[in-house]
Amino acid sequence: MSTAPVEVLGAVDVVLPDGLFIPDIAVVDAAAAAAQDPTHFDAEAVLLVAEIVSPSSSGRRTDRLLKPSYYAEAGIEHLWRLELEPVPTLVVCELENGRYVERAVAEAGRTTLIEKPLPVEVDPGALVRQRR
Repeated sequence: MSTAPVEVLGAVDVVLPDGLFIPDIAVVDAAAAAAQDPTHFDAEAVLLVAEIVSPSSSGRRTDRLLKPSYYAEAGIEHLWRLELEPVPTLVVCELENGRYVERAVAEAGRTTLIEKPLPVEVDPGALVRQRR
């Protein structure tokens, strides 16, 4: 596991071979963040992308199918997908042989340790504002 310093950023452009994508969250190498425009990164500097699955049917398709295939093609090693329905669930994937493989599924109400690309304990339920 890399121990290099990282920056966690939201709303940044990630340059992929087939265009620009804007993940909901990106974790990038801190040296790249300091050396570049802090809103625009080549895929090589990105350690992790996270997508929050959209509630619309076209958005769900984009977040679950389209974006992961482009991220995988660009060689981004880690993808996290936060599913909001029926309960908040974080799907943790790692790139293996050119495609993402699920490594863990963190469920709301239970703290899960995710070790790569950086160790973090997360309860997906705590990431989502509860409706009243």
